[in-house]
Amino acid sequence: MPASVHVPAQSSADAPAPARAAGVTAAELLDFALRTAADPAVIDSLPLDPQGRTWIRLDGPGGSEAWVIGWPPGTGTGWHDHAESLGAFATARGRLTEYSLAARIPSEGWRSLELAPDVDRTRSLGVGTGRAFGEHHVHEVLNASPDEHAVSVHAYYPPLPLIRRYSRAGQVLTLEHVERPEDWQ
Repeated sequence: MPASVHVPAQSSADAPAPARAAGVTAAELLDFALRTAADPAVIDSLPLDPQGRTWIRLDGPGGSEAWVIGWPPGTGTGWHDHAESLGAFATARGRLTEYSLAARIPSEGWRSLELAPDVDRTRSLGVGTGRAFGEHHVHEVLNASPDEHAVSVHAYYPPLPLIRRYSRAGQVLTLEHVERPEDWQ
């Protein structure tokens, strides 16, 4: 039987993402994402597909990795995290919605977690806005528009070692699978 853990709300999850002692900080990633999202030459270089997300990889600051991502109407990521990587993203076109958990999720040793009722957070990110986050940040990002393509810039440090994918039924979060870089590059 899978382990089940109750995860209470944690108010510090809405605080700015912590800085790293060495390497790139979440604030630097956000600055890069915002500057890149405001660069028409970079954003216009992304081919858009009306049926599925598209992306191009960029080199980010200080050895970080970055991605420009195109989001057709109604597309999203599903619930996931970026393991031990700090991250940031900024919207270049359209509007994205982020659903996240204001709770510290254990990085291993579980398959199913029961979430407290007050852990859900929602952010709407229009053109020129962004968000930084710390390690183990669980979220879902989507373009809820029925007719407008969105484009965003994402940056991670260290470069993504893996992405954990989750399903969610009510207040239960279940680890479904783990993706490695070779799965998306």
